[in-house]
Formats: sequence, C-alpha cells, structure tokens
Amino acid sequence: MIINFDNAATTFPKPLAVKKAVVSAMEQLTSPGRSGHPLGMRTSEAVYSARETAADFFGASPENVVFTLNCTHALNLAIQGIMNSGGHLIISSMEHNSVSRPAAKLADSGKIRLSTAQVSPDSRKTIENFRRLIRSDTKAVVCTAASNVTGQIMPVNELAELCKSRNIAFIVDAAQASGIIDLKLSQGINILCTAGHKGLYGITGTGMLITDGKFPIPPLLQGGTGSGSKSLRQPELLPESLESGTVGAVGIMSMKAGIEFIKKIGINKIFAHEDRICRRFIRELEKNPKITVYRQKSVNYVPIVAFNVGDIPSEAVGNALAEKGFCLRAGFHCAALAHASLGTEKGAVRFSPSVFSREDDAVKLAEIINTL
Repeated sequence: MIINFDNAATTFPKPLAVKKAVVSAMEQLTSPGRSGHPLGMRTSEAVYSARETAADFFGASPENVVFTLNCTHALNLAIQGIMNSGGHLIISSMEHNSVSRPAAKLADSGKIRLSTAQVSPDSRKTIENFRRLIRSDTKAVVCTAASNVTGQIMPVNELAELCKSRNIAFIVDAAQASGIIDLKLSQGINILCTAGHKGLYGITGTGMLITDGKFPIPPLLQGGTGSGSKSLRQPELLPESLESGTVGAVGIMSMKAGIEFIKKIGINKIFAHEDRICRRFIRELEKNPKITVYRQKSVNYVPIVAFNVGDIPSEAVGNALAEKGFCLRAGFHCAALAHASLGTEKGAVRFSPSVFSREDDAVKLAEIINTL
C-alpha cells in the first residue's frame, strides 16, 4: 500500500467529485469561445462558470481570473509582465524557483534591478526588511503566502499595506496556501498566482492568475484567443489578453470541482485536520534527538513539516521511506533561496498531508523514521 505525504507537490488522491468532473468534461466539452455551435457554447458557459467559482473563492471579478498551465506559468506572466519595462523588483528569501528564476533572468540580462528581502521568524522584522529595500523605482514585490519548504506563513496583509502605501504591485505566490488558508484580493493582493493541482484538488496542468486589475500585465504570449480574430494585435482585455491558445477545459472543470469540494467541507476544517496530523507527527519525531524539525514556536505554518535525520542525506531518507510505502519529497524542493536561508546544504525531507490523510499513518511513518 502506498501512502502519500507529498501533497504539497500534488494532492493525491483526488476527491470523487473532481474525478467525476474530469470524466464529464471529457465527454461533453470541446473548445470554449471558438464557435457558436452547441458544443462550443456549452464549453464557453462551463468555463465561465468556473471563472465565477474561482472569482468568488478569491474575491475577484470573473473577467480577472486567468487560467494558466500551473503556478509557474502564472508567476512568469505576472513577474515578466509587470517588470517588462524595467525597474526594481523585491522578492523574499523563501521564494520557490518559479519566482527566483524569472527574477534572476531579468536581472542577469540587465532588464531589472533585483533585491531579496530576508524572511525572519519575527514578522515585524520581515516587513522591515522589505521596507528597507524599497526604492523610488521599485515596481513590484513578490512574496510567497507560505513557504513550500517549511510551510511558514508570511505576513501577507502587512506587506500588502506596505505596497499599497507606495503604489507598488504586490504579487503573491499562493501555491502552498490556496485551499488551506483563506486568501482574498481584498487583503490588498494585486495579483494572486496559484496552482490548481495542490490544495485546490484539481488535476495537474492547471493554475490561475487572479488580479484586481490595478496593474496592467502585458502578455508574454500572443496567439489565438477566440475573439478579434481578424486583427493581428493581441486583445487588450482580460482574460483573453493572457490566455493565448485553447484553455484546458477539462483541467478547469477539475479546479472548479476542487474549489466546490473545499467550500463544502470548509477551509478551516481542512486546515485543522492537516495541522493536527502535522503536530502529532512532530511530537513523534521529537522523541528522537537526532532529528531536526525546521519549525519555530513563534511562527505560524501551513501543514508542512521539513526535517532531517542526523547526517543522513535527505534523499537517502526519502528513498528509505519510499521502500516502506511512504511518499515524501526529499532534496531542495525547487527552492534554492529557501534552503540557502535555512542553511540546509543537503536539502531536507518534507512531510505534507491532505484532507484524506490519517493520523495513524503519520504515527507509523514517524516510527519508521525514528529507526533510521
């Protein structure tokens, strides 16, 4: 039997409602916005309904919900779009490579100036670290809502207020927070980027960019949008301007079903369930003095636990657990900056439950880890 505790990468298993939505979409939907025939119209209506569902969930307008291939795609659209004409960009020291790599490429090419704000266990220090880096040419701040390595929750509200006071675009990577903690654009987020296949319980190949429209985003891609087909110029209005090519109706329906699943259970209940499993898991690991858990008592976390077992390489621990039927993510988690900040030169092992995870399985896993 295989037990998945790598849900921060992709949630597995999926809710039955999501599976049914995928099958239904494959049986009934084609290309949205491309034709006036019944199949095309039905698909357009279904995709718009999904926009409404996502907009309601994140506190946005449906036309400002842009469907993407994943969170990386969304973040690239946001970062490279906002910074298209140059300027100064600030990112946090806990960013995923989907933020740090496009930012570094823009900086290396001389198109932008880039600064990295150190994240502290003390939110006030984190905010001050961002504040000190702001310059007259600062155009955007990018910060993860929650670290994909440790799960540390960032001071999103305070950073949003800081950016608003300086008229700076605030871009949030919500990949590890969506579906776990309640996030709304009304918190002051200008652009929220997220994955569909993690806490939203959709299938892989799905994501969203959701904007309040305050900061225009020039498109990276140009192509077919289903509207204005006689023009050689990309449409300027959202969502078409950022949705070149046929969107994935099947995946979009899976996200819609995933969001509805979360709303039915309650996001707070999901967090409480996963957090309880994490806390029990940590209590079991604390019985072994060789184990280092990368958490601090003064910090709030989403349900993710990063740890190492003595001097054993994280990949070796991950492989040993896989042989016992437990799936965890070991290594550097596509987050070079975060691991540099933590000082985890050999990476770490990441434990991440889902709404379907069981506390008994976490205890069994901890017992195996304590024997390594």
